[in-house]
Amino acid sequence: MKKKFLITILLIFGMGGVSVALWLFIYAQTPITPDKGETVTIDIPTGTGFFEVTDLLSRAGLVKNKPLFYTLAALKRAARSIRAGEYEFSTAQTPLQMLDKLIRGEIKYYRVTIPEDLSMKEIAEKLKEFKLIDEDAFFDLAYDKAFLSSLGIKASSVEGYLFPDTYFLTRSMSTRQIMRIMVDRFFQKVSKPMFDAAAQKGLTPHQYVTFASLVGKETGYRAEKPTIAAVFFNRLRIGMPLQSDPTAVYDLKDFDGVVLRSHYRRISPYNTYIIKGLPPGPIANPGLDSFQAVLKPADVDYLYFVAQKDGTHFFSSTLDQHYEAFLRVRKLKRNSQKSLN
Repeated sequence: MKKKFLITILLIFGMGGVSVALWLFIYAQTPITPDKGETVTIDIPTGTGFFEVTDLLSRAGLVKNKPLFYTLAALKRAARSIRAGEYEFSTAQTPLQMLDKLIRGEIKYYRVTIPEDLSMKEIAEKLKEFKLIDEDAFFDLAYDKAFLSSLGIKASSVEGYLFPDTYFLTRSMSTRQIMRIMVDRFFQKVSKPMFDAAAQKGLTPHQYVTFASLVGKETGYRAEKPTIAAVFFNRLRIGMPLQSDPTAVYDLKDFDGVVLRSHYRRISPYNTYIIKGLPPGPIANPGLDSFQAVLKPADVDYLYFVAQKDGTHFFSSTLDQHYEAFLRVRKLKRNSQKSLN
């Protein structure tokens, strides 16, 4: 590879320019700072010209001889081939390796895992940690009717449609692009046949997403989700309030994680302790297991469940059974606290 590159330089400069060719060859193949090997991150904004890119690299200590770098870039026809974005370079790289990386557009990707059942607010916070979004733009778009329509969402917000998954994102992507990627993943995973099956159960597409979000927020255990879904279906069938704790606190601005009795009485269109049926929209962004559980609920007559110490639930068919289970769970918690003390 080095021999071929040298021959190319000699052919371009001719025999009269052998010394120049050799200088350029040595420069191109010599590591920037061979004894350190530090990593340097450079962000190249969209629309940045080649000379501005060179200035950025120079200020970061990656270009130490601009004339030779310009000549090398001209030889590689790099001036119009450099892609905007964030790059990571090692000072152990050579100028030729650095230029090749820029030409190939090997920008830095961030591996971001979005867990199931986060709200869009929590997702925004996670993306913001990686400096991948503009938070104001995110929430403007989250409620933008035209943007939602372009995504195929027939709802008042993007809540519920930001699919929890692992994404590889770059800082050169716009907030709009990132949100579109996540919603596109949603419609790839939650397919039309699934929406059709939900319709057979009397659920509109948006109600289906809403139902799945309740199931996901009630339990993180995959095996329990069909049973949780069955409880909610059973309650809907007899006209009983869904009484889902996460709905009572969904739209609280400063929720500290503890659901209180007072929350059950708070006036909110999402609070299923005071409204009938499903809330007006999702309360989180559910995973595929929750969507599947809604389509295939367990064949049980349970109407109640109470959380146990390990996060699983005890299910009951009658109010008396539920009350007994509640007392038993509370006793176990008290004994556990005493043993810790």
